[in-house]
Amino acid sequence: MSTVRLAAGMATRTPTRPTSTGERTESFDGIGCLDERMRAQAMPARKAQVGPYIEVQGPGEELLIPLASGVTHIGRGLAADLHLDEASVSRRHAILVHSRSGSRILDDRSSNGTFVNGHRVRQANLHNGDVFVLGRVALRYLEL
Repeated sequence: MSTVRLAAGMATRTPTRPTSTGERTESFDGIGCLDERMRAQAMPARKAQVGPYIEVQGPGEELLIPLASGVTHIGRGLAADLHLDEASVSRRHAILVHSRSGSRILDDRSSNGTFVNGHRVRQANLHNGDVFVLGRVALRYLEL
C-alpha cells in the first residue's frame, strides 16, 4: 500500500503508487467508516461479479460496494446512499452518477473537496482503477 497526500496535510492509505519523497503518512481505515447497511451490501473482491464497484479498504481487507445505475449520494449525512461516518467528510460530499456510458463524480460543495487521482475536482469522469478521496477516506472505482 502507498499513500496519497490530502489537503491540510492529511493523508490516507490507498492502492496507488508510493509518494516520490518516500515519507511516511497516516493510514486510515475506510471500512470503519461504513455503516451496517453498507457493510451488509459490501462483498469481498473474490465474490464479485461483473459490474461497477466502489472499493473500500481497511486493515488487511478490501470490500466492494456494487453500484446501481443512477445517482449515488456520498457523505456523512444519514440521507446519503453511501454513508461515511468520518468528520472530514461533509454531510453531502459528492454525487456519483453511473450510467451505461460510464461514471462521473461531482463534488457537492464539500468543505474538504473531492480529489480524483490526487487532483482536486468539481467533477470528473471515472475510469477503472481511479482513486477518489473524500475528506480522509480514499475509495477506488472499479469495473470488473
